[in-house]
Amino acid sequence: MSEAIVEIPQNPKPVKVGIVPCNGEEICAGSITRFACRKVLDELRKGQAVTLCLPLFIAGDKGERQFATRFPTITVDGCEKRCSAISTEKLSGKPAYSFVITDMIKDAGLELSESPRTFSESDKEAVDLVAAEIAKKVDEILGQEGDE
Repeated sequence: MSEAIVEIPQNPKPVKVGIVPCNGEEICAGSITRFACRKVLDELRKGQAVTLCLPLFIAGDKGERQFATRFPTITVDGCEKRCSAISTEKLSGKPAYSFVITDMIKDAGLELSESPRTFSESDKEAVDLVAAEIAKKVDEILGQEGDE
């Protein structure tokens, strides 16, 4: 009598992606990370991604950490300190993708304003650029085609 062999996938396709933006409120790039992440969550990939609160995550919030250990994450940092990427890797594992947005913005030829609270037109373009890149990575992780 032979038994049927049922293969169970080792890594089932994720259903959500966690986005961990930096919390650098003292610099414009930090504000851009948060606005770009909100744009992804609210407009570009609604229902496919959630944000993880970096301060809660670092402070030991079980919900934030459990999510990050069970689902893929994308870290979005506003500067070379890479607080989000380093903390995520240390506390839950290596992120699926990590961005330092200043590199992305520089490559696009955009210049950021000095103010983290008042956005220039270039800052708004940077939000759109960063959000589009995050959305592409969400699509890659979830294995689907983007809407854009």
